[in-house]
Amino acid sequence: MTRTKKVLATIALMLGITAAAASPALADQHAPVAPPDSHAPVAPLDRHAP
Repeated sequence: MTRTKKVLATIALMLGITAAAASPALADQHAPVAPPDSHAPVAPLDRHAP
């Protein structure tokens, strides 16, 4: 490979590594969050004696 191709390949590799390292942080900032629920998600336990 010529020197120009080596430099371009190195830059492309570095950009790919940087994008892969930054993507979890970018996804974490834009994660949709549901509003907190004020009700119980399951029915209360039955406390009656048999």
